[in-house]
Amino acid sequence: MKDEQVFIVPYDPSWPEKFLKEKELIESTIGVFIIGGIHHVGNTAIPGLSAKPIIDILVGVETLEKSRPCIKILEKINYLYAPYKEEYEHWFCKPSPEHREFHLHLMPAISPEFKAKIAFRDWLRDYSGDRDEYEKLKTELAEKFRDDREAYTKAKTDFVKKIISKSLGPDFKFEV
Repeated sequence: MKDEQVFIVPYDPSWPEKFLKEKELIESTIGVFIIGGIHHVGNTAIPGLSAKPIIDILVGVETLEKSRPCIKILEKINYLYAPYKEEYEHWFCKPSPEHREFHLHLMPAISPEFKAKIAFRDWLRDYSGDRDEYEKLKTELAEKFRDDREAYTKAKTDFVKKIISKSLGPDFKFEV
């Protein structure tokens, strides 16, 4: 199975609507497991920011163990479970790694990683200077790591940590 290449596209105003439609589908499918809401996170959640055209969805659950049944249940709506950072989340993509439209992250709502994802999104929504700096970085990295999604993601880590530290404080501990 080959991962889709990394491409950054201009902001698409239809992304929030795509999220809302998917949110309704997810809520009707695994609603009983959701305790921390369903959030549009990632770059498509930041108005005006160029991004990979993949909607990232964060769902707060009580624990990873208690939400394990969601792995099978979400198959019914075409989410493919892919073990990734298993100690922090249940991660899915839809429809496939070769053509991604959605990433779904099930994380304990009380986890630092859950809070960090929301804080990062909110900071970039509010601070255009940091948003512009991030967009420039992502564009450069997408060209450099076109065929290596993992390297692209890893190369953004220092910037992401810097923003979360600005938002939640330098002593806030989390994993990227």
